[in-house]
Amino acid sequence: MFKPRICLAACMATVLGGCAAVEPKFDNVEPVVGPPVTSNNTPYSECLASLSRISGATNLPVIAVGQITDKTGQRSYSTVTESAAVTQGVSEMLISALYKTRKVHLTERLDVRVPLAEQQLYENKAMAYAPRKLAVLPSHFVVLGALTELNYNISSGGTRLFVSGIGAGLRTAVINVGLDLRMVDIRTFRTVYVTSLQKQVVGYEVEAGIYRFFGNQLVEFDSGAVRNEPLQLGVRSVVEMGAYQLLTEGLGLPVPAGQECELHPGQHVAAKDGNTQQVAAANTASGSTAAVATPLQAAPASEVPAASSAAQ
Repeated sequence: MFKPRICLAACMATVLGGCAAVEPKFDNVEPVVGPPVTSNNTPYSECLASLSRISGATNLPVIAVGQITDKTGQRSYSTVTESAAVTQGVSEMLISALYKTRKVHLTERLDVRVPLAEQQLYENKAMAYAPRKLAVLPSHFVVLGALTELNYNISSGGTRLFVSGIGAGLRTAVINVGLDLRMVDIRTFRTVYVTSLQKQVVGYEVEAGIYRFFGNQLVEFDSGAVRNEPLQLGVRSVVEMGAYQLLTEGLGLPVPAGQECELHPGQHVAAKDGNTQQVAAANTASGSTAAVATPLQAAPASEVPAASSAAQ
């Protein structure tokens, strides 16, 4: 009775011992390399580049970018993860967009943890040597705002036709994202410019198929393609247009004739008015010219360190 079990156990031990002695061998796997790295531009990047080619702008304003948060409240769920539906890096996108213009001095306010930690280490005498004295560039304006809209299925539709098992179909869908930005005078806390922008993001799907019975067997052949405009690229496009408006309409940066980047009139886009072109006049009329920086003459040359001249 027990002998077969003993024999079976002995055989299993022998087999397992032999498996333990076998070590798997791994060879290097050649990774698949896709397209090369490219600049992350949008159709509105040329608008920002056109500002960088403007000559004669001096005494550039000092701008800080604050937290531009995601207030859409939209989440993306899957079986294993939960994440935000839209990018959480809008502030970084705006910093990149403003830098492309070369018409502002950017001063860091978004993440100052490392400089403050350096200062704390110095005060605690933990530094090997004394660092240079901090000389933080004061800002004239701070840009704040939020992603405020993410509307799914604004419009969707499709057509599909099959005759005798042969046919094709097309489906389309449109969503949109909205961004609200405001520029605040850091010395008076007065909001000097506000812009609200939206962009529609589109996608489509094309399919074709053949269905045939051969005897009692159904043979099916399908082919299709899906093309979607990247949602986060749509967000970056809105951010870059917002940066363009902050400088041209908000701060009055003159744009050469023929190089204007106009908004396409459409739903959700507010009509432009003369108020956005009169920010400088309003600053002067308020009697606070000593506290409010005038457009593109925000800082006397003596107040802007030479190290910041790369932005000119």
